[in-house]
Amino acid sequence: MTLTTAGAAAEHHPPRDHPPYRSSRLRHPKRPLVPLRDPEAVELSGPAFGVTDVAALDSDLTRQHPGEPLGERITVRGRVLDRRGRPVRGQLVELWQANASGRYAHQLDRHPAPLDPNFTGCGRCLTDDEGAYSFTTIKPGAYPWRNHTNAWRPAHLHFSIFGTAFAQRLVTQMYFPGDPLFPYDPILRSVSDESARQRLVCAYDHDLSVPEWSLGHRWDIVLDGPSATLFEEGDDH
Repeated sequence: MTLTTAGAAAEHHPPRDHPPYRSSRLRHPKRPLVPLRDPEAVELSGPAFGVTDVAALDSDLTRQHPGEPLGERITVRGRVLDRRGRPVRGQLVELWQANASGRYAHQLDRHPAPLDPNFTGCGRCLTDDEGAYSFTTIKPGAYPWRNHTNAWRPAHLHFSIFGTAFAQRLVTQMYFPGDPLFPYDPILRSVSDESARQRLVCAYDHDLSVPEWSLGHRWDIVLDGPSATLFEEGDDH
């Protein structure tokens, strides 16, 4: 399954100020962008990620602590591709998420769901020569977010992709198929095009499921073009 990006279908990109998503009124830019005096200087300090920077356990969020985390163990795999379907190699892919109870291991998360001492909810990996990434983690729970009456966010994973400079970082969210909260989530509904929304939903892939270990999900990330993955200009957590 492919996703939708920022460069591709600009007409489908959510507006910076989306009234149903109340926080966008506080977060979206209200003044013109400030041009850099020396834009080339930004490129000179771009990220340099290599195999020595990313450890083996960084991509397995279930093995980062002494004990077993609670929840449904899942494997999420996919490829990072350009608009022509070519693999994008050596890209740092980050993942962060809530735990199985719908709570982030973050001091600002006041949701009264339990924390899991064996789950921090952060991981990263580098794409290989085929542009592939892979994570083992726990399926996150839904959580309340006080945007409106009885507001709940669907279960989702946050992803970010780095390019060749820090200014090229792209952030998006991956959702799980069949979530009953989709019609009630103004963040997902801010994507006007139905096909673009569907590209943010992963697909269950039984071939990726590991016997007696985890259920498999596939989600490709397309950086630009008509089938690009829709990236965010802000983030809810």
